[in-house]
Amino acid sequence: MSMNNKLLVVEDDLGLQDQLRWCFDRYEVVMAGNRVSALEQVRRHRPPVVTLDLGLPPDADGITEGLATLEEIVAASPDTKVIVVTGQNDRENAVRAVGSGAYDFYYKPIDPVILGLIVNRAYRVRELELENRELIQQKVEHPVEGVVACSPEMVKVCRTVEKVAPSNASILILGDSGTGKELCARSLHNLSPRASNRFIAINCAAIPENLLESELFGYEKGAFTGAVRQTPGKIEYANSGTLFLDEVGDLPMSLQAKLLRFLQERVVERIGGREEIPVDVRIVCATHQDLQEKIRIGTFREDLYYRIGEISIQIPALKERKGDILLLARMFLDRFNREQGGNLRGFSKDALAAMETYGWQGNVRELMNRVKRAVIMAEGKQVTVKDLELDEVDGAQADFSLRLVREQAERQAILRALSHANGKITEAAELLGVSRPTMYDFIRKFNLKV
Repeated sequence: MSMNNKLLVVEDDLGLQDQLRWCFDRYEVVMAGNRVSALEQVRRHRPPVVTLDLGLPPDADGITEGLATLEEIVAASPDTKVIVVTGQNDRENAVRAVGSGAYDFYYKPIDPVILGLIVNRAYRVRELELENRELIQQKVEHPVEGVVACSPEMVKVCRTVEKVAPSNASILILGDSGTGKELCARSLHNLSPRASNRFIAINCAAIPENLLESELFGYEKGAFTGAVRQTPGKIEYANSGTLFLDEVGDLPMSLQAKLLRFLQERVVERIGGREEIPVDVRIVCATHQDLQEKIRIGTFREDLYYRIGEISIQIPALKERKGDILLLARMFLDRFNREQGGNLRGFSKDALAAMETYGWQGNVRELMNRVKRAVIMAEGKQVTVKDLELDEVDGAQADFSLRLVREQAERQAILRALSHANGKITEAAELLGVSRPTMYDFIRKFNLKV
């Protein structure tokens, strides 16, 4: 990812403009003398760095116009580093500018060497940010690291994938629809010694039963009407690689028996053929169904279950992955902004709160689809609840008050202790590790009935 060499200088003094243009001869300098011109240049050139004089017309002796320009530049291009230039020792306004989004500040009169060092440093910081973003994008294309997550639940899944990938064990991936089971399967393949060979995926629920057998095992010429040539099955195509059977819970009982024989013997017979063909393939299966329940009612073979699930990996639902929802949403927003040529700056506060409290029945796939639609349909500068087609949540649901969270936790702990102690104050206080008077204080504080 390359960074352009443009530097926007926002300065209304023509003499100073010439001086600064000479100072920054290593950059492609773009000039602006007022707020309107500055914003036009930002939108046209996307300069990585801007120097901004706070004293702009029509308020050349004040800072109102300069601060307004700063806020609009930061809103239009959040990644741009803005260095504000202000009057000598005007520390209050410099701090105020930084609080409004400025990267750094510099006091007049201008020393070309010092200002040049500040600008060079800003470019270097922006360059490092781009390099970091590029590395993150590269990680997204790699196995496991591409799973965008910060929750302990998904970190545990990633560590499990890393541990079992080099083995030849059959893996069963469990999880609701849309949680990323195929991504996990591809990670297992890409981290295994078989990575240079084929990864063949087949959805057992998407192919009619009468065709699924021929898809898996292949057929000989003349085996049935329409079999005009010898055709290897998916299992053969995956030789030396990985075969991923998605929605294996929908596999018909007749094919379950045939798959079990293959897993035991590691040979296949094409339909209409008699030759046993040895195949070296790793089997990874996935399902959103409860296979134990299917075994109980007799629709899934127990012996096959233990064959395909030598190691099981459970992928949690998105609503159980605390912290991952907004992380994924922002990643999808960045991706679709680039793909659609959009310029959305993020999510509104109500959108963030709504995403955190929504149930996400469709999991990551639903989140991705809602964000993509929002990027296409949004009319404002941010993605809103309406764009995501979610319901607004009230302030109590979105409360980030540490005091409130702490009080709720304290109340629950006290109620639990009282329950364990059968309402005995002294015993409950001992369980909580507090004194009896403190326990009475808590009871009064939370208005509890003992």
